[in-house]
Amino acid sequence: MQSTPRFLQGVFPFAGKGIESPVPLDAALTYTVPVGVIAQTVYFRGGNTSGELVYVVLTRDGTPMRYFPIGAKSDVHVPLRVVEDLDGGTVVELLVGAPEGVTGSIVVDLGLVEV
Repeated sequence: MQSTPRFLQGVFPFAGKGIESPVPLDAALTYTVPVGVIAQTVYFRGGNTSGELVYVVLTRDGTPMRYFPIGAKSDVHVPLRVVEDLDGGTVVELLVGAPEGVTGSIVVDLGLVEV
């Protein structure tokens, strides 16, 4: 079976809107699984330049799927060993949650594979 890797990645500035109010980072962090294909998440890596705890939330069709807390001026690497199938047409997106007024940059790298 042939597989194709896909990545949602980059360095993005953010401004916190409240720890309970995650916001989209960038359109580049949205991925739609092609029809007729199944995708699976493989890993998440992230880093945070701010002095506060922030988090990245992976959403599936607008519903939170996974939360990744990233400490102040810290990083996280999470292998996603519990594989979940994302059917064709599913939209995944990364959003960031941070305390109101907190600014900084976040480095994200979400690895997926299409099978």
